[in-house]
Amino acid sequence: MALAPLLPAAAVAAGTLKVDAALPYVCALPSGPRPATVRITAAFPERAAVGEEIRPTDVTTTVELPPAAVADLTALRAATVRAETHVTVGVAQNDQRTQATWSGTAQPVAVPAEGPLVLTATGDVPSLTTDAVGDLTLTAGPLALDLAPSTADGTATEPPSLAVTCAPAPDAKDGGKLATIPVGTAGTGEPGTASPTPSSPSPSGSSPAPPSPSSGLPVPPLPGDGTAPAPPDPTGTAGATGATGSAGSTGSTGSTTEGPRVGPQADEEEAGTGEETPGAPDDRPEAPPCVTEKPTPMSLSAYITGYSNVRKLGGANLIPTTCTLIEQGQAEFVVKPDGSMHVITPAEGRLSHEGRAQTPPFRATFLTFDFVPVTATLVLEQTGPMTIDSDVLLIFPTNILTTHVRVPLTLRVLDAEVNGTRLDVGPSCRTEKPLSSPEPDPATYPGDHLVLVGKGSQTLPDPPVGYILTGGGPLTGEVTIPAFKGCGAGEDLDRLLTASISGPGNHVKQMQGSTCSVGVEAPPMDFCTEDLQPRQVPKPER
Repeated sequence: MALAPLLPAAAVAAGTLKVDAALPYVCALPSGPRPATVRITAAFPERAAVGEEIRPTDVTTTVELPPAAVADLTALRAATVRAETHVTVGVAQNDQRTQATWSGTAQPVAVPAEGPLVLTATGDVPSLTTDAVGDLTLTAGPLALDLAPSTADGTATEPPSLAVTCAPAPDAKDGGKLATIPVGTAGTGEPGTASPTPSSPSPSGSSPAPPSPSSGLPVPPLPGDGTAPAPPDPTGTAGATGATGSAGSTGSTGSTTEGPRVGPQADEEEAGTGEETPGAPDDRPEAPPCVTEKPTPMSLSAYITGYSNVRKLGGANLIPTTCTLIEQGQAEFVVKPDGSMHVITPAEGRLSHEGRAQTPPFRATFLTFDFVPVTATLVLEQTGPMTIDSDVLLIFPTNILTTHVRVPLTLRVLDAEVNGTRLDVGPSCRTEKPLSSPEPDPATYPGDHLVLVGKGSQTLPDPPVGYILTGGGPLTGEVTIPAFKGCGAGEDLDRLLTASISGPGNHVKQMQGSTCSVGVEAPPMDFCTEDLQPRQVPKPER
C-alpha cells in the first residue's frame, strides 16, 4: 500500500512533541533517478532547558521506493531485501548549523511482484544538548540507503549490495522541517533571551566534524534552513554512532564554547583517556604561515604545491608550497534536463602569502635556447576571484566527482641571471595578461584564467578516491603563458623573455592537501594545527 502524502505534523501531548512527516525525495536507482517518499516519525520533549539532554525516541524511517526499484531487484533475481538507512538531519539554532546521522535497520522484506517497495527501519539515534538559548530546529536532509538483496535460496545476489543515494525534492513542504524545540534558560525550561554570542552547533559533543580525506561526499543543503554542506568525519562514525564529547569543549584557544551537540553527555569524555592529542604541531613539515584572519563556519584552508612545465625550455617550475584560503558556499541539489542528479557546491578561494594574493617567490633554472643557463626568481600573482565548483554526479553504483578551479594568475619575474651574470629585469616585469587555459564553459567564465580539474569517485559507503576539495588530491590542466611586458632597465627585454618562455601547451599538475576547517568550534588536530593552520603539507608530483 502506498504511503499517503502526509504533510509534516507535530502534536504536543503530555510534554511530548510527536513528529510524523512524509517527505518527497529523489533517489538514484540503478535504472535512473526516481521519486520516492520518506516518512520519518519520532518523539521529542516539548521544550528543553539549556544543558538538558534532548533524546529523540521511537524514531522510525520508512522509505517507499517506486516500482522501478522492484524491477531493479527482480533483475538481480532477488526474493528478499534487507536495508539500512542513514538520514542526515540538520540541527540549527540561532545562526549556527550542524548535522547528525539517524541510522536504522529494517527487517528483511519480500520483494513484491509489482507496486512499490516499502522498507521500515528503526534504531537508536544520537541525543542533543545545547548551552545556548533559542529554538532548536531539525530538518531532514539527504538519505543513504544500503540494500542487501538475497535470492530465494537465501544466497546473496551479484552484486551483493546496492547503495542508493536520495536527496530531498525541491518541493518538500516546509523545506523538510521535522521539529522545532524551544530551549529556555537553564533550570526553568522557559524561553529566554538568545545568547549574544553565536554558539556553534556541534556533533559528538564538540564541533561539526571537519572535512577530511576519508569522508563522504558533500551533500545538498537542508532545504529551507540554510544549513551548510555536511562536513565529512575523519573516522566515518560521527553522528551515526554518537561519539563521546564534552559539554563545553575547549578549543585551540582554550576558551569554553557553547552550542548544541549531538551524542552522549560530557561526563563520558571528561574522564579522559590519557592519550596525547593526535597530530601535535611538530608533526607538520615546514610550511609558510596559513592563517585565516576572520573565519566563518564555512572557512577552509589548505596548502598547494606542484609543477608547471615550460614547454619551450623543456623543463618544469616547482610551484612552492602556498597557502590557500577558501570559503565554501551552499551545496545545491540539481536535476539536469537529461535526468541526471547532481550535488553542486561552489566556493571561492584566495592565495595568501604575507598578506598578498600570490605564491611565495620561487627560483627556476632552465637552459634557454638549449645551452644558456638562466636562473630567475618568479611569483604567481592572483589578479581576480578564484572560483571552485565541485560537482557530484549521483549515479549507480559509483558517484562521479568533478571539480573545476578557475583563477586568473599573472607570472611576474623579480630577478634573473644569465650564465651567472645578473640581468636587470626592472620592477615591473610580468606577463601582459593572466595565464590562460582551455575553458569548457566560456559563456559563464569569460576572460583569461588558469583552469585546473580534479577527478574523483565514490562507491558508497566507501570513502572517495581521487580529488575532493576537503580531502585534496591532484588537479591538472594546461596553460598558455602570454607575452611579457615591462621587462628591462635601460634595455627592452620583453621580446627575449617572450621568445624564451611564452607559448601554449604547458602542463600543470598541482597537489592540494586536506583542508583545515578553521571556523568550527573545535577543529580536529588530525587536520589542523593548534593555531588553526592546515596540518597536511602535500608533496609536489610531476
